[in-house]
Amino acid sequence: MIRVGPHGGQPDSGKRETVGIGASDKMEEQEALDLAADWSDISQGLKKDLGHQLYTQWIRPIQLGLFHKETGTLELFLPTDFSANWVNDRFHDRLSLAWKIARSEVRQVSIKVHPGRRKLADIDLRGEDGFGHRAANDAVLAMESIGDDGFTSSVGLDPSLTFAAFVTGTTNVLAKNAAERMAKAEKPQFSPLYLKAATGQGKTHLLHAIGHDYLQHHPRARIFYCSAERFMVEFVQALKSNEMMEFKSRLRGFDLLLVDDIQFIIGKASAQEELLYTIDALLAEGKRLVFAADRAPQALDGVEPRLLSRLSMGLVADIQPADIELRRQILESKLTRFAPLEVPGDVIEFLARTVSRNVRELVGGLNKLIAFAQLTGQVVSLQLAEEQLTDILSANRRRITIDEIQRTVCQFYRIDRSEMSSKRRARAVVRPRQVAMYLAKVLTPRSYPEIGRKFGGRDHSTVIHAVRLIEDLRKRDADMDGDVRSLLRQLES
Repeated sequence: MIRVGPHGGQPDSGKRETVGIGASDKMEEQEALDLAADWSDISQGLKKDLGHQLYTQWIRPIQLGLFHKETGTLELFLPTDFSANWVNDRFHDRLSLAWKIARSEVRQVSIKVHPGRRKLADIDLRGEDGFGHRAANDAVLAMESIGDDGFTSSVGLDPSLTFAAFVTGTTNVLAKNAAERMAKAEKPQFSPLYLKAATGQGKTHLLHAIGHDYLQHHPRARIFYCSAERFMVEFVQALKSNEMMEFKSRLRGFDLLLVDDIQFIIGKASAQEELLYTIDALLAEGKRLVFAADRAPQALDGVEPRLLSRLSMGLVADIQPADIELRRQILESKLTRFAPLEVPGDVIEFLARTVSRNVRELVGGLNKLIAFAQLTGQVVSLQLAEEQLTDILSANRRRITIDEIQRTVCQFYRIDRSEMSSKRRARAVVRPRQVAMYLAKVLTPRSYPEIGRKFGGRDHSTVIHAVRLIEDLRKRDADMDGDVRSLLRQLES
C-alpha cells in the first residue's frame, strides 16, 4: 500500500506502509507524489467540467487515502457521511474513470468518510517542530468535535494552513494582521472580520490559521468552520428532519464561526435570515465571526440589506493578487520541503513571473514540476518547466506586445518613443533600447530577427548582444536589476 498525506500533499513521515518487499522510503515518497500530481490534474479537470460551485462543495474536500497495489484500489476520503454518500452516488463513476485514465494500475476507487473523525479532546494541537511548523505526519485535525449537547461541530482544519506557513507581502499584510488579531486571547477590536480575495489568494488559508491559533489560546473552544454551501446543506437537512431548534441551538453555541465562500448564500432567503439571527446572537455574546468571499459585501447581489450591514460592520480586509516579489517568496518558502533537490533560480524567477493568476496554481505548478523531475530522474531546469507546465503557463500568460514594451520603457527612462528605432548611439538612448530588446525576448515569443525589425530594422546579432548584456548587467549592477524588475512589474500588472 502507498500512504498519501492529507490533501494529496507530502506523504506522512510517521508510520509507513510497505510498497512491495524491500521497497525504499524514497520510492514510496515518489509514488505518493505521483498520485498527488495526478489528483491535481484530475481535480482541475473536474472543476472545469462541474463548475466552481459543485467543485468547491464536493470535489475540493476530497483527500487521498491509501493506494492498495494488490487490488488496484485507491481510497478517497471526505469529512462527513453525508458528503461521502453524495459523492459516491453522483461522482463515483466519473472519478473512477478519471483515475483509470491517469494511472492504469488504479482499477477502482473507494469513497469513504475520513478515519480521522474523532473528538477534539483526542487531538494534540501542539504537535509542532522546533520551528513552529506542523509535523508532516499530523493527522487531519478534528474532523468532528462532539459537544455536550450531543451534536457535532465541524472543524475540519487543515494542519498545514497555519500563520507560520502563510507568506506575507504588501498585498496581504492587512488581512494577515487582522486575522492574527482575531485569533488572539484578548477580545478583538472588530467583529466580524470579512476577508475579500479572488480565488487562490489565501483567504481560506487565513480562515484555517485563525482556527488553529484560536484553539491554542482557547483549547476548549467550539469552532464551526464550513463553506456557505455546507451551511445551506445542513440548514436544508434540519428543515427536512424537523430539527431546526437543534440546528439553531448548535450554531449559537459556537465560540468562533468561520464561513468560507459566503457569496454562495446569495438568494437563499430563509438561510440568509437564519445566518442573520446567528450573527446577531453571537455578536451579542461577544463571540467571534470571520467570513470570506471573492467580492466585497456591497457587491453581493441578492443579499438582503440587513445581512449586508452585519457582514460589513466590522473590518473588511482586502487581499490583492500576489505581486511578483510575494510570488518569489512563496516559491522559495516551499523549496525546503524538497531538499536536497535543487531548483535553479531562473526556474523560480520564470514561475514567479509567468504564473500570476493565483497562488494555488503557482504552488501547484512547482509541485508538479518537482514531482515529474523526481519520478523521471531528470534535473529541474527552465527547459523542463516550459515543457511540463504548458497548460498552466498558457492559461496565465498575458499577451504582451513589443509596442507595449517600447512604450513602457520610454516612459520609464523619459525618452521619446522614436528613439527605439533611431540610429542614435548616446548612452542615454542605447541602454533603454537594449533593455526593451531584452524584455521583448523575455516576455514575448518573438524571435531575434522579429525583434530586430521592431527596433528600426536592426540585425538579429544586435538583439542577441543586447539580451546578453542586460542579463550580465542584472547580475553585476543592482540599479539595473532594480530597473528591470520594476519594468517587469509594470508590464505584468
